[in-house]
Amino acid sequence: MMDYSAATKQLLERYYAGFARKEGWESILAEDFVFTGGDMMRPEPVVGRAAYRQVIARFSKLFKTMRVKEMIVEGERACVTGTYDYVFPNGAHMTGDVAEIWKARHGKLQALTIFFDTLTFQQNTPL
Repeated sequence: MMDYSAATKQLLERYYAGFARKEGWESILAEDFVFTGGDMMRPEPVVGRAAYRQVIARFSKLFKTMRVKEMIVEGERACVTGTYDYVFPNGAHMTGDVAEIWKARHGKLQALTIFFDTLTFQQNTPL
């Protein structure tokens, strides 16, 4: 029997290693990857690896470093708390945690839902 928890953990470790470097994380995402989060006013997900890559291209400009604080994996599902060090366009520096809920399927990361302090982002980034 396949150990889904170990496989999911390995995918996430590869993702976060690349994500922290801001390169090399895309290949382990499913082509129809589903991303939800970032805007409580628009809860509909962003679908597709390319669409998520565009979201991350914008977000990558705001964080200098990131590290995994905690990772809980159960089968093909996982919850990760990531700690990000941000530098906003207005010059504000801060550190914040993001809760990231993952689903894996068929050896790829399939979906991500995130939860974070959206008010801080609204106050420190231009529209």
